[in-house]
Amino acid sequence: MAGKILIVDDDPVQRRLLDAMISKFGYRTVLAESGDQAITLLSQNEKSAFQLILLDLVMPGLDGFGVLEKMREMQIKIPVIVQTAKAGIDTVVNAVRGGAHDFIVKPVSPERLKITVENALSLGAMKAEVTRIRNSASGRLKFDDIISSSANMQRVVAMGEKAARSNIPILIEGESGVGKELFARAIQGSSKRAKNNFITVNCGAMPENLIESVLFGHEKGAFTGATDRHIGKFEEANGGTLFLDEVGELPLNTQVKLLRALQEGEVDPIGAKRPVKTDFRLISATNRTLLEEIEKGNFREDLYYRLSVFPIVIPSLAERMEEIPELARHFLARFAMEEGRTHIKSINAEAMQLLSANKWPGNIRQLENTIFRAVVLCEGNELVPDDFPQIKLDRQTTRKGTVPATSDNRVHSGDAPDTSGCVPSGKSVRNDEAMSQPENFALTNLTTEAGEIKELDDIEAEMIRFAVELYNGKLSEVAKRLGIGRSTLYRRLKELGIEVEQSSVPASSKTG
Repeated sequence: MAGKILIVDDDPVQRRLLDAMISKFGYRTVLAESGDQAITLLSQNEKSAFQLILLDLVMPGLDGFGVLEKMREMQIKIPVIVQTAKAGIDTVVNAVRGGAHDFIVKPVSPERLKITVENALSLGAMKAEVTRIRNSASGRLKFDDIISSSANMQRVVAMGEKAARSNIPILIEGESGVGKELFARAIQGSSKRAKNNFITVNCGAMPENLIESVLFGHEKGAFTGATDRHIGKFEEANGGTLFLDEVGELPLNTQVKLLRALQEGEVDPIGAKRPVKTDFRLISATNRTLLEEIEKGNFREDLYYRLSVFPIVIPSLAERMEEIPELARHFLARFAMEEGRTHIKSINAEAMQLLSANKWPGNIRQLENTIFRAVVLCEGNELVPDDFPQIKLDRQTTRKGTVPATSDNRVHSGDAPDTSGCVPSGKSVRNDEAMSQPENFALTNLTTEAGEIKELDDIEAEMIRFAVELYNGKLSEVAKRLGIGRSTLYRRLKELGIEVEQSSVPASSKTG
């Protein structure tokens, strides 16, 4: 879970007091009654599991100084606030030398504690963001630089780490805005090619008549206007990594040349007399379902199997909502620095709750832009709900039963609902009729005939059946309205035994 604070104190009364205050500030807590227990928790969890440690210095057994020393040995760089009943200068100096960020004297007031915690979190997020930006610019971004505290993302990161150890072609799939390029950079930074070029090509942003020249290069005089020899992106990536973003946008004739480049390890520049050998590692990304594009005749099947030797699907933000607090704080630290507004230290509990409850159809990119706007609007030292007027408006409008057409909740390219006209098995209902006449459906009952509460799986199954019928079998729309990713919906349909007409389910999900 993101945003947790570890409280370490041998005094049970002090632990409860600190727990109550920290929880009131809007943070999650984990309690440890000794230094040894704290080290055990730190070693058993991912490094990103805790954002801050509140550490008592005087404890039996392993004391606070011992914990700081162990953390240095384990290379754990989580900010630490030490607490002591004695505010002697020697104690404070030794604690800071040992790695502590700040200190508080017992008993501490809620106001003083809140300021100290927010300053530590702000500085920690700022340092992490600076490190991430520096690593990204130098081609040394690692998976440790990616916020991945949810179980969904940790599984994906584990796959990425395995892929990075080889030269295998990788296809990264996911909705727009989930961070596919960042993930590709982490693969590059964790591989043997980390010191070499990382070349990015957005296949959807190039004019069709220039794609071949950009990718494969051209010789002088190869066509009108070719006044000099041009080295293509494949040659630029020699020894490094070539990242083809939105690879599903490539025209078919370019797909043929890409297939040859992958098969032979060489490219044919336009107008060249002979092919050019190049050693590159290929990572592709798409927000489309390429198997569906193959069925439509828009993508070559043989190329698909060349690209997707090692497919990785990055979950949408809706599938890892627990990461929102940490992501929001990191974006705040970055934009506060960039905009010269470093006095903005935190996001208050009510605003964080607002962010955590939003659906984020634009994923991390939408959250990033929302925080950017809030930093510009903010008039105080922390972000408050009034700094997120669009989210408040969207939620108010949604509660009234309509969906506003705003820039924050438009469907992004590649995320458009399925309009293939598929319908579920059983009764067929037009979508506009379903939306205007919901009484035609039997809404989910929460209790059994005997009056006992139903199991969650039964309630979930009824809700999914209801949504599938309500939206006329359009599974992309069903997933969007239920607030889950399409891959999660397909999996739950299978697990719950809900039969849907086969044409409604993409080929990739049929194989399990």
